[in-house]
Amino acid sequence: MSQVTSNVVKLAPAAAREGLASSAKVLIEGRGVSKIYRTKEGDVETLKPLDFQIREGEFVSVVGPSGCGKSTLMKMVAGLLPISGGDLLLSGRSVKGPQIDVGIVFQNALLLPWRRVLDNILLQAEIRRLPMAAARKRAAELIAMAGLQGFEDKYPWQLSGGMQQRVSILRALLHDPSVLLMDEPFGALDAMTRERMNLELQRIWMTAGKTVLLITHSIPEAIFLSDRVLVMSERPGSIAAEYAIDLPRPRPLDVMGTEKFAAYARTLRAHFFAQGNLDAH
Repeated sequence: MSQVTSNVVKLAPAAAREGLASSAKVLIEGRGVSKIYRTKEGDVETLKPLDFQIREGEFVSVVGPSGCGKSTLMKMVAGLLPISGGDLLLSGRSVKGPQIDVGIVFQNALLLPWRRVLDNILLQAEIRRLPMAAARKRAAELIAMAGLQGFEDKYPWQLSGGMQQRVSILRALLHDPSVLLMDEPFGALDAMTRERMNLELQRIWMTAGKTVLLITHSIPEAIFLSDRVLVMSERPGSIAAEYAIDLPRPRPLDVMGTEKFAAYARTLRAHFFAQGNLDAH
């Protein structure tokens, strides 16, 4: 079932996703990308040189121990942190500074409490100085897609945690970016709400057709949502393994009870046990 090449383990993808992966263009590419922080005490290596590709339309998750550099990687792709070495490309262009063609979702929804749902979504248009009439039309379409019709005039405190995160995702999608970057977006939610949000994110992703890079500590979440899972080593982080997830879409929650899903979970957990670290659940 598995094929070992160097230190990267690749599990054969489903036929449909394999066709997508082979035909879609490379949207995000790292060539020896590294990160070193300069401190008074000396240089601190956060990320060893990384080589990876993410193709258009893929859903890729990154899992790894706390402090291994997962969020640092995401911020470098967004252009919020400079790389220290190598090349990092987005749509074939070097990432230099904040990127226009990405949307970012963080662990906390970060909604402005004095703004209603629609106005929180439209904040993206105000910051980017987008034509407001077109932005309002797109916001209405996104609200309908996410099942939030009737909540446009609600304040964040009137929404559940899951609904707040849906608003955050819609705000990130308003300017129609090619890439959606997500840093533990459901980490603060309870287990039941998190599962429902996994379903919702899968639906939004399949509807919107975006390329998603998800940072998560949750092995089941990564398996459920992803086409591929990148496993990072302890700090300084490196890509220790890559797993292609061969599960049909759309994926219902009960896929988590199948033997195939369990086999993926065992494989990923065994990798962390081999590292002597298991803080992914």
